[in-house]
Amino acid sequence: MGHREQLLEGAKKALLEKGYARTTARDIVALSATNLASIGYHYGSTEALMTAAMLSAMEEWGDTVGRALGEPAAGDDPMLDFWRRVIRSIQTDRPLWLASIEVALQAEHNPQLREQLAGGIQAGRSGMAAMLTGTPEDQLDEATVRSLGSVQMALMSGVLTQWLTDPENAPSAEEIVAGIRALNAVVPPAA
Repeated sequence: MGHREQLLEGAKKALLEKGYARTTARDIVALSATNLASIGYHYGSTEALMTAAMLSAMEEWGDTVGRALGEPAAGDDPMLDFWRRVIRSIQTDRPLWLASIEVALQAEHNPQLREQLAGGIQAGRSGMAAMLTGTPEDQLDEATVRSLGSVQMALMSGVLTQWLTDPENAPSAEEIVAGIRALNAVVPPAA
């Protein structure tokens, strides 16, 4: 592995260990066994390296979370099983989920990151709609992706925030599903 790849791996480690805002060039060098000059030579700046690390980490994060959430249902209630997997993933892959929040914050100041994040969110909507309906993504209509997929993504974001901020009081899978069903009961059917 050359210095460029070592730097990228070191930056991804730093991202997960320290977060974007707290990572310094020296942290990256220490984790990559390279030198400060190689950052400028290969990436131009620490910020450019961290952007590359965020983009690479986002891809890996998406793959990891996708595998965790895409497992076949283990019980009689697929919705309950899904939320159990979400919560388990938040608990076991906490640094990845935290990095996803930091990506969203950093995207405000980085157009390349924002574009990549927007594409990931669109893919997430489609993936969630496919998972919930059992329909292959390429056969979904846009209305289903924008409604069901968007709402599921919104639920995921809210549950994630609660679990990252206050895990002792965050809702269980059973409470989430009961809440979804309660919402369904109070929303009148469409005319």
